[in-house]
Amino acid sequence: MALGHLNDSQSGERVARLYRIFVYDAPPSGWKGHTPISKRALDYSQTATARWRTAFHDALRTQRKVALRLGEIPANHARWQLKSDALKRVSRSGGDATLLADDDFHLDLRQKGVDMRLGIDVASLAYKQQVNTIVLVSGDADFVPAAKLARREGIDFMLDPMWATIRPDLSEHFDGIRSVCPKPGRSE
Repeated sequence: MALGHLNDSQSGERVARLYRIFVYDAPPSGWKGHTPISKRALDYSQTATARWRTAFHDALRTQRKVALRLGEIPANHARWQLKSDALKRVSRSGGDATLLADDDFHLDLRQKGVDMRLGIDVASLAYKQQVNTIVLVSGDADFVPAAKLARREGIDFMLDPMWATIRPDLSEHFDGIRSVCPKPGRSE
């Protein structure tokens, strides 16, 4: 996907040079605890998703021109949260909490430090004039301060939301929008 942004959208001809692919993520959660209703033991570090993400991060570390920037997921901030449909169901029942099951909750695990790392990298690239274009692959609005800084420094700041809908008011903060991966739901 990143290499697709180096090519002209019309001709497919290579028109830019890759400086580096920065990947911002957090390692999988190592949270251990119990489900909120049945009190069944859980260890998030042993899930298939956690194993896949660990292997993915390890593979990224070996790739040329890739910089992996990992934040963290503090386990001590994890909280069970009631899903909105479950809250509505309990509210309609007059507050009967016996209707709840473990599946009515999700564990709220939030990445910390990822946005800060992205902002520092964008600022460094802009101030040192190491690049002339930055392509951010995201649908998140947390990039706006970094985008503003880069644009003030003369960087062409592009957004690839991977076909996700973005808020119209965000368009003033980037120089263009282009998704290069195949659009979901379309057979090629």
